[in-house]
Amino acid sequence: MFEDDHQKPKKVFSRKEAKLKAADYCAYQERSQQEVRDKLYSYGLHYNDVEEVLSELITENFINEERFAKAYAGGKFRMKKWGRLKILQGLKQHRISEYCIKKGLLEIPESDYLNTIETLISKKRSALNMTDQFAANQKIASYLYQKGFETNLIWEVLRK
Repeated sequence: MFEDDHQKPKKVFSRKEAKLKAADYCAYQERSQQEVRDKLYSYGLHYNDVEEVLSELITENFINEERFAKAYAGGKFRMKKWGRLKILQGLKQHRISEYCIKKGLLEIPESDYLNTIETLISKKRSALNMTDQFAANQKIASYLYQKGFETNLIWEVLRK
């Protein structure tokens, strides 16, 4: 027997129930339209109902793409120390508009961004414990690039 054989069938919600659940889902934390759309489909709603509920939630300000983009960009930068490139990719995966992506990225002050690069470089350098400076810089640059920082900024700060 497979585990799937023991799962209960998913409950299908009415449009009204789904809207209430989606409102709670949005009230808990900022959500993108795509996240809410996926959640509504998981409740068993069909395309027309999903789009209607979505537009009602937007009208009632439960969903706001610009607010989501700002919260996402600020949070990923402060908590996970992600660079702009990785944040940009994440926002694109949420199907956020270019306008909202730009607004979200403006949440990251340039001075904080450069300070974060410097902090990550010094932490990584002390963790590496390498005598070959060139090899160490390569590893550090690779690490920062994986975190989504721009190559030119990485090397600019490394050269200081």
